[in-house]
Amino acid sequence: MLIGPDIPHLNFDYGLETEYKQIVVQLKPDFLETLIMPTAEFGNIRALFERSYKGLAFYGETRERVVKRLRELNMEHPFEALLGLLEIFQLLSGAAPGEVEVLNQEDTASKWLLNDKVRMGTIYDYVNENYDKEPDVNEIAGKVHLSTAAFCRYFKRQTKMTFTAFVNQYRLSNAKTLLLQGKSANEVCYEVGFESVSYFNRLFKKVVGVTPAVFRRGYKINV
Repeated sequence: MLIGPDIPHLNFDYGLETEYKQIVVQLKPDFLETLIMPTAEFGNIRALFERSYKGLAFYGETRERVVKRLRELNMEHPFEALLGLLEIFQLLSGAAPGEVEVLNQEDTASKWLLNDKVRMGTIYDYVNENYDKEPDVNEIAGKVHLSTAAFCRYFKRQTKMTFTAFVNQYRLSNAKTLLLQGKSANEVCYEVGFESVSYFNRLFKKVVGVTPAVFRRGYKINV
C-alpha cells in the first residue's frame, strides 16, 4: 500500500485473526518537496506521490519485488536505507496497470487545497511583516520547506505572478492607504519599502493608471 498524507484509514491489520507481519515506513510531510520535487530525475516518483493521495494498492510481481526490498532495508544505515526507499518508489512508479489499484475513486484533492492554504498563509504573513523591508525569496522558501527554484514555480502557479511582482503589488496597495491618509508620495515611497521615488512613481502609474500625486489629489476632490 502507498497512502498519501492526511488520508483517513484503518490500520491494515483491522479484522485479521491470523499471525502476520507488517513493515511500515513513514515519511515526513516535506519529504517530497525537499528531495524529489526539485529534481528532474525523480519525475516518475513525483508522479507516483501525486497519485498517492487517493491511496494505492500493489499486486503481482511489483508487490513481490517491493516486499523483498522492504525486508532488506537496513535502518541502522540511514543513507543505504534512503537509497533503498528511492529504489522501492521507483519500482512502484513503474507498476503495470494490472498490478496497481486506486483505493479511493473520489477526488480527495481537498487535502492539497488545505496544504496550499496553510502554505500560502505562511507566505502572506511573511510578506505582511516584511514588505516595507526587503523580503528575501530564499528565506520564505525555507519557511515553507521548498527550494528557491521550487518555491518560485509554486508561487507563480498559485498567484500567476512572480514573488517580486506580488510584493510590489502589496506595497502599492498599502501605498494607496497612506496616500489617502494625506502623506506625500516621497514619504510613502520609502515607508512601503521602495528605494527609488522615480521607480515608485512609474510603477504606481503603470498599475493604478495615475501617478501617486494625481491619485492623492483626486481623493481630496472626491471627499
